[in-house]
This record gives sequence, structure tokens and C-alpha cells, in this order.
Amino acid sequence: MGLESYLLVGAVLFVSGVVCMATKRNGIGLLMGVELVLNGANVNFVAFSRFTTLGLDGQIVSLFVIVLAAAEAAVALSIALNFYNNHLTIDVDRGDELKG
Repeated sequence: MGLESYLLVGAVLFVSGVVCMATKRNGIGLLMGVELVLNGANVNFVAFSRFTTLGLDGQIVSLFVIVLAAAEAAVALSIALNFYNNHLTIDVDRGDELKG
């Protein structure tokens, strides 16, 4: 397998994540789209570090992205649970007003 195969998989993950973020109406679907976009970027980072002279730089950046995604998922899950407690739904269109 060459670099093009990995880049194609990364592009498919990235595009499917963007489509998921654009079409989903609930918070969980949006989070899944963000995770797909980040994983598509990770595949590209690791592929470039493997097939070019970057060495481990792409893998280290990929680890930072994974840590960022884990922190983002924890914060977003707490926001989603708080939103559900206030509105009894996860539909992001229902949260059109802000409360202090």
C-alpha cells in the first residue's frame, strides 16, 4: 500500500465527518462528525510521517490530536448532559435561548 491509499482513507473520513456535522441535528451526531474529522487528519499525519522524511513528528502530532479529542469529548458530553437536563432533548435547534 502506498501513500495515496492512506490519503484516500483520510480524505474519506474527513469528508464524511464534515457531511455528518452539516446534516445531523442532535449534539451526539455533531460530536461524531468532529471525531471523524480529527481521525481523518490523524490518518494523514501518520501516513506522511511514515512515507516522508518527517520521522516521528506526524505521530507525535497525532497523539496530541487524540488527547485533544478526548478532552473535547469529555467537555462536550458534560455540555450535552446539561443541555438534556434543561431542555429534555439533545436537538441543538431547541437551544435557541441562552440562560445565565
